[in-house]
Amino acid sequence: MKKLEKNKKMVSKNEKQLSQKLVWDDVYALLAIARHGTLSAASIQMGTGIATLSRRIDRLEKALGVPLFVRQQSGYKLTEEGSNLIEKAEAMEAAAIALTSGSDRSTQMSGTVRLATAENLATGLILPNLRKLQSTYPNIVVEIVTNVSTANIHRHEADLAIRMVKPERGNVSFRRLGTMGYGLYGSVDCANRLARSAGRGSYESSSFIAWSDMFSHLPAAQWMERVLRGRRPALIATSLTTQISAVSAGLGLAVLPHFAARDAGLVCIDADIGVQQPIYLVIQSDLAQSSRTRAVADFLSELIIDNRVLLEGAEIFTG
Repeated sequence: MKKLEKNKKMVSKNEKQLSQKLVWDDVYALLAIARHGTLSAASIQMGTGIATLSRRIDRLEKALGVPLFVRQQSGYKLTEEGSNLIEKAEAMEAAAIALTSGSDRSTQMSGTVRLATAENLATGLILPNLRKLQSTYPNIVVEIVTNVSTANIHRHEADLAIRMVKPERGNVSFRRLGTMGYGLYGSVDCANRLARSAGRGSYESSSFIAWSDMFSHLPAAQWMERVLRGRRPALIATSLTTQISAVSAGLGLAVLPHFAARDAGLVCIDADIGVQQPIYLVIQSDLAQSSRTRAVADFLSELIIDNRVLLEGAEIFTG
């Protein structure tokens, strides 16, 4: 009997010590990495640096005395001990949400958030999914500026932006969310004619849709310049929408984002042209802690991360 009482006291003491060691942020880190599979994706979702996130997992593993993840080159995989903790961690998460639900912060958040982004991302990805954000935060209004050349985030002309170029200056914070993959596309008729002639990789007799000189810095424009080798293009355009319309009309081939070209019903002539661009979420540093800006930033981060395969065009290579 005395031995049983002693054991109960030891268990109670151990549980108390463990509860004192556990930090909710560490448990949240466990859930974020388990759900996203990598430190980088989890850090974007949490708005926390990768190093901080790694330290939290190390601290949680030390507190629990078990390894929670197997670190692999492709990402983080839960160990058996880690998998067994997920249900309990989610119960803690649900309890935390219930604790704060009385304040109903989602309906209290209000105001306008100005987002600068590329037109193809706005129309092809963000707008079709925007109702999810609106249902969660009904009083936040998103203003989308697709003419990004006139919306300079450094001059506070936008609150946040989705950029294809890494910011090199200004009072901004940024995270890389994924990669935009490109391929050479044509109409069905153009693709059939090309298949009957020289085939893939030989475009001496092909017509092309090119970018104007003001966009010569784009990887797609540079690829086109190398292929044309001084030849005149069939058409010069200043917007992606115009290029897609020109290709659809059979005016020539163009280097286009996989996801935008696929939605337009175009045929991929060559998926492996080595053209891609990183996708960055950029936020004014002084707005990084704004709750409404953070809510929109989290929505965009999750949306792009969840659609990485689509944006990279990986399915073009696999099937």
